[in-house]
Amino acid sequence: MKNYILNPDVEYVNRIVQGIAKRKGHCPCRLNIDETTLCPCDDFIKNYNCKCNLFVKKD
Repeated sequence: MKNYILNPDVEYVNRIVQGIAKRKGHCPCRLNIDETTLCPCDDFIKNYNCKCNLFVKKD
């Protein structure tokens, strides 16, 4: 996850983290709940695509 950081918007991050907690560790922006959606999800690990913007690219 080089060149990526946690989103600097603390309020936004708190909402996303609450969603992750409600979904028992799974990405809140994914419909399915399986091993591929555990945060950080497989899409982010493989393609650096964080749909919920919890992780953003460094400037």
